[in-house]
Amino acid sequence: MAEWLKRPTHNWQIRRFNSCWMHANGNVIAMNSHRLPGKGRRMGPMGHTMHYKRMIITLQPDSQVKSNSRNNLISGQQRHCGKGRNARGIITARHRGGGHKRLYRKIDFRRNEKDISGRIVTIEYDPNRNAYICLIHYGDGEKRYILHPRGAIIGDTIVSGTEVPISMGNALPLSAPYALEEACTVWEGVLIDQKEESTSTDMPLGTAIHNIEITLGKGGQLARAAGAVAKLIAKEGKSATLKLPSGEVRLISKNCSATVGQVGNVGVNQKSLGRAGSKRWLGKRPVVRGVVMNPVDHPHGGGEGRAPIGRKQPTTPWGYPALGRRSRKRNKYSDSLILRRRKIEKLNIRGEKEIIVTWSRASTIIPTMIGHTIAIHNGKDHLPIYITDRMVGHKLGEFAPTLNFRGHARSDNKSRR
Repeated sequence: MAEWLKRPTHNWQIRRFNSCWMHANGNVIAMNSHRLPGKGRRMGPMGHTMHYKRMIITLQPDSQVKSNSRNNLISGQQRHCGKGRNARGIITARHRGGGHKRLYRKIDFRRNEKDISGRIVTIEYDPNRNAYICLIHYGDGEKRYILHPRGAIIGDTIVSGTEVPISMGNALPLSAPYALEEACTVWEGVLIDQKEESTSTDMPLGTAIHNIEITLGKGGQLARAAGAVAKLIAKEGKSATLKLPSGEVRLISKNCSATVGQVGNVGVNQKSLGRAGSKRWLGKRPVVRGVVMNPVDHPHGGGEGRAPIGRKQPTTPWGYPALGRRSRKRNKYSDSLILRRRKIEKLNIRGEKEIIVTWSRASTIIPTMIGHTIAIHNGKDHLPIYITDRMVGHKLGEFAPTLNFRGHARSDNKSRR
């Protein structure tokens, strides 16, 4: 709590005031004085300026005030954030800058309030993301923000843990964990009791989820945008197979947690901003084409009138190939976890993905082949076959028959004509 008081500039009066205040109120944390010019600069005699001091007195919070208030979930941001510049002030992300002032809302992506039910109090707008957020009041007095699940309303109850029902907004692991202490009882090295099933809730296949963890305990990192939803399609061993909103199919550890349901504010991508000023409020600056620039500014620039770019393929402002160049790092650790790359079906439909030609019909289809088009030889031609999830484990020759079944032929030559 802070109080503003006007004090004269005499030091002896200030010292007397400070000592009296400290004696009367022993819970003062800090006292700061600021010397500010008064109105005498405009209204007083020429050459004379009247000053006064403002005292900022910070008191210790009272015991009646809750330490975990809603204000603890909201913090300010630095003014240079969101301008697309690094610590040296160099532009690293173009077309960013300006925008309205924002306050950051601390979102609970971990959902580590285990087995404590919470109630949705408000559904609020968050300027830092395109999804809405919910203010949750837990039973132990904790207050946190979470992503708004689609269909959730004020007054609904949510809970996170291992033994929670499969309902919208609840957070739980992808599969029931089987801990050694829970699964068996060992006394002096002898197994005396063993449980067949775990008491934890097992998430069924086909469940729609969001806010999915990649690393256990780090918090949700996947499917957090407005309208995002992933699907649990398989479980095998220590991993679970998920289909992400981008179309990518990848493996996630079974112990990682996720939230049931879809993120709200589904139709945000269909909203029309209407004018250029709405873009500037969001911190997005105009985008200029390279063709209309000068040669010194862009490789596409220059020429008389509407001249072509003068290159075989488009390039970035720094001369690298654009519009289709892969930006993902090679030999990344997660390559072995991705079963199917994103947008693979669209590339096959447009014919942009190269077809793999093979004469081997006895090869077994493995998960790494999912999403590729393989031309299988049937004895006469190569038949292009698109590999899907259901084909895993089968032979390539099963999908390219070698015989054309016809009716029974007669022995005479007329029937063969």
